[in-house]
Amino acid sequence: MNNLQPLRNIQAGVLDVALYETGPADGAPVFLMHGFPYDIHAYVEVAPLLAARGCRVIVPYLRGFGPTRFLSDATPRSGEQAALGADLLALMDALAIPRAVLAGYDWGGRAACVVAALWPERCAGLVSLNSYNIQNIAMAMTPDTPENEHSLWYQYYFHNERGRAGLANDRRGICGLLWKLWSPTWNFDPATFERSAAAFDNPDFVDVVIQSYRHRFGLVAGDPALLDIERRLAAQPAITVPSITFDGINDGVRPPAPAAQHARHFTGPRSHRIVPGVGHNLPQEVPQVFAEAVLELVQQGFAA
Repeated sequence: MNNLQPLRNIQAGVLDVALYETGPADGAPVFLMHGFPYDIHAYVEVAPLLAARGCRVIVPYLRGFGPTRFLSDATPRSGEQAALGADLLALMDALAIPRAVLAGYDWGGRAACVVAALWPERCAGLVSLNSYNIQNIAMAMTPDTPENEHSLWYQYYFHNERGRAGLANDRRGICGLLWKLWSPTWNFDPATFERSAAAFDNPDFVDVVIQSYRHRFGLVAGDPALLDIERRLAAQPAITVPSITFDGINDGVRPPAPAAQHARHFTGPRSHRIVPGVGHNLPQEVPQVFAEAVLELVQQGFAA
């Protein structure tokens, strides 16, 4: 089984970020951002495909995952969307990368969407599962359909201390169940899950996850240092950069949506694609599909 090794560390913003990098140093830069509850190995097949086509590929562990660590005990262990976007921007700055294709899903897709929306000059193109992944916290208490509410059970579970204790007591049990529910057609083996599950042993994992799922419903305050970013995100800013968005037919978190449902949030060129037989972890389930989408945007954004 392949692993993304070796890792390197770099101080970026409030974090010491652990990341995997491959491809030529002078290649078109691409950031591949993983989600919850996954890790960098969501891109174990995507990264070499892109490197072979000349891309400089950076795959970081998000805050609270794997070997990534906070630099200070005083930094709030926040998983809010502003934190994810600020972390990605800080990492681009630390690596002296002025502009890149940003690709991700779930939490990682949210980080990519935040940077694409608020700092479009830094984003040469966006690949995002579930389209516009910026939360509308002001509307968070508006009920969804019963079917969609049912799929979000884990979020409501994390809203109370029973959920925090459950995650702390059995990280692998809860996260393994989510893998199965969210990608019901993906026949991953135990070793594949365990390779990623090691990332959940991060000492900040539980705090970051719980804060994320409480903040998005307006139940807890965010990091005061990120208030301005959250204020800007509350306006639901449009994404103006070239974008490719995906939905998986079998996604157990967010059901597939027609392009029109998110169209008002994309004012630049956008291609929306619905992929049959695929769940929530699209880059690991169909790496070739994901890689080809990234390469489309690389060719557009970094054409000679």
